[in-house]
Amino acid sequence: MNDFKSQILEGIPDYLPEARSYDQAVNHAPRRRDLLTTEEKKLALRNALRYFPRRLHAALAPEFAAELRDYGRIYMYRYRPHYEMKARSIGEYPHRSVQAAAIMLMITNNLDPAVAQHPHELITYGGNGAVFQNWAQYRLTMKYLAEMTDEQTLVIYSGHPLGLFPSHPEAPRAVVTNGMVIPNYSSQEHWERFNALGVSQYGQMTAGSYMYIGPQGIVHGTTITLLNAARRISNSSGTDKRSMLFISSGLGGMSGAQPKAGNIAGMVSVIAEVNQKAIRTRHIQGWVDEVFDEMASLIHRVRQAMEAHEAVSLAYHGNIVDVWEKFADEGIWADLGSDQTSLHNPWSGGYYPAGISFDEANAMMSGDPVTFRELVQASLRRQVTAINRHADHGTYFFDYGNAFLLEASRAGAEVSDGAGGFRYPSYVQDIMGPICFDYGFGPFRWVCCSG
Repeated sequence: MNDFKSQILEGIPDYLPEARSYDQAVNHAPRRRDLLTTEEKKLALRNALRYFPRRLHAALAPEFAAELRDYGRIYMYRYRPHYEMKARSIGEYPHRSVQAAAIMLMITNNLDPAVAQHPHELITYGGNGAVFQNWAQYRLTMKYLAEMTDEQTLVIYSGHPLGLFPSHPEAPRAVVTNGMVIPNYSSQEHWERFNALGVSQYGQMTAGSYMYIGPQGIVHGTTITLLNAARRISNSSGTDKRSMLFISSGLGGMSGAQPKAGNIAGMVSVIAEVNQKAIRTRHIQGWVDEVFDEMASLIHRVRQAMEAHEAVSLAYHGNIVDVWEKFADEGIWADLGSDQTSLHNPWSGGYYPAGISFDEANAMMSGDPVTFRELVQASLRRQVTAINRHADHGTYFFDYGNAFLLEASRAGAEVSDGAGGFRYPSYVQDIMGPICFDYGFGPFRWVCCSG
């Protein structure tokens, strides 16, 4: 039996495995805020230790307490598997049910470092879209899946496997739920507190259901969105004389599809991203063509590409606010604009404010959350002000379903249409409406695997 299979079948070892080093080369989740009281921290430790034999608690308790203190969560780094995390051929997984093996394949694909946003924290995309809360849950789930038959169903809640239950071949092999809390306890503050306690996680749409496939999951839909947005303005903008310019932000997770979609749609795309590791990943993988660190060089390249009618994607290592403002100052008006930062999660790494560095922002999230929130909202106001300048020159801006307009309005930005709605449309209500489906197609998602 090879090491991969033996580690899966072993599940959670009954001995203390060797500690794992903190790999600085990996894109890690930012430190989460300290939300728990002293008694709640004790509860979080008890919740984590329940996965292990009591004789190991004395060694693990201080280690898990340190993780909670240093990272705001208990990830159990010691229990991260030693095998390469990636999707394999289905026959390579130890299994009694092929359907269960398929689920194992999807899980390991979700956590592949080439796919996942924060792989060692088991977060796939969106800053907090988790597959599991900790590595004990991963190990236990993989062991259950390896052992189960076609007459059993595995039930999982927020990463925690509740157990194998008798079922039948036509029943689901896994039933998965995430973040099930009643409305009175469903604020962002509650979600983060429950996550820190180790009792609930935010699984996003495809992370906690194991179906995430990286930027390729929405590259088709993003391309269709850009093409339909272009159709809305093509009759009046005279863009046949040069390439259209598309400005947006975000190269982590699914937002990495934006530059590739811009290429397919024949545009010049400028996508800003503050995380250099995310830029490097997308550049190596071929999602973005060229990378720029200096605004002057970026502007020169954009003008050159637009006049030459190129289809090229340009990543800017910097803040999107600076791009919108500087391009307006230079009279470079975007044809299309959007934003794909994770503004459903604005205070914990979903949006980085202008004016401070990436590292400073990560430190401030947990060290001074009040000031960080103020900087985020001030940055959103600046961003919208700059976008409005572009819109006054004909830019078609749309919300990409990431709560940009919602959080901008909460920040006091000028996004109101004066009639109780937003000045700018959502791609769902506008681009995916009749102009999309009258052509007989729309954005769709497909489950596939890397490699």
